[in-house]
Amino acid sequence: MDRLKGKRALITGGTSGIGLETARVFLSEGARVAITGRNPATLESARRELGADVLIIPSDMSNSAAQKDVAESLRQAFGGLDVLFLNAGIADLKPVEQWDETAFDRSFATNVKGPFFLIQALLPLFANPASIVLNGSVNAHVGMAATSVYGATKAALISFTRTLSGELISRGIRVNAVSPGPISTPLYGKLGFSEGALKTMAASVQSQVPAGRFGDPKEIANAVVFLASDESAFTVGSELMIDGGMGNI
Repeated sequence: MDRLKGKRALITGGTSGIGLETARVFLSEGARVAITGRNPATLESARRELGADVLIIPSDMSNSAAQKDVAESLRQAFGGLDVLFLNAGIADLKPVEQWDETAFDRSFATNVKGPFFLIQALLPLFANPASIVLNGSVNAHVGMAATSVYGATKAALISFTRTLSGELISRGIRVNAVSPGPISTPLYGKLGFSEGALKTMAASVQSQVPAGRFGDPKEIANAVVFLASDESAFTVGSELMIDGGMGNI
C-alpha cells in the first residue's frame, strides 16, 4: 500500500520494539524514513534490517540540546519533514520510596523534555500539512503500582497532544497520540528484573487486560500509520488507546 507515499518521516527510538516495527510499516507504505537511537549496536542492527535507504541518526533523547543536531541532520538529508513519531522513551518502574532526584530527572528529560525540544527544533522543517504522533501510555490513566513517575511523564505527553494541537494546527501540523497498553517488546527486558520476576510481572499485568493478552508492536504501528496519513486529516488532538481495554477497568 502507499498511504505514506512521498512522505518524509522521523521515528525516534526506531531501533527496537514499537519504533522499529513502525519503521518497517512506514517503509512498506512508501515513506522515506529516518530513525534515531542511542545504542550503536542496535543502530547498526536496524540499519542492516531496514536497508541503506533509511537515515540513521545517533541521538540521546535525554539531551535536549542535541535535538537541534537531529533537526539539522533531517534538514540536510530530507529538506523538510511530513511526519514525526515521538516514540523514544524509558520506563523506570519502582516504588515511590526508591526514587531519587537523579532518576526522576532522567525520566522527565528522556520522556518529556527531549521530545518537546525536538518538536521545537523541527518546527521550521515541517511541511503543511504535517503530522506529529506522540507515544503515550495507558499508565497515564490507570493507577498501577510502581508507575508514578513513568505515568506522570506519559500524562505530560498527552497534555502536549491537546495544547500543541491548539497551537500548531494553524500551521497545518496535526498532533495526536497513541497510548499503548502492555506490548510485547524488549522494553520489559530492560527493567532489570530477574527472569522469574519478569514472568510474575507479565502474568500480573496480563490479568488486568480484558483482551487477555499483550499487544503486538504492529498493532501500534498500524495505528501510527493512520494518524500519520492523510486518512486522518480531520483527527486533531486525539488520543487513540490501544490497550486491550485495560484503561476501561
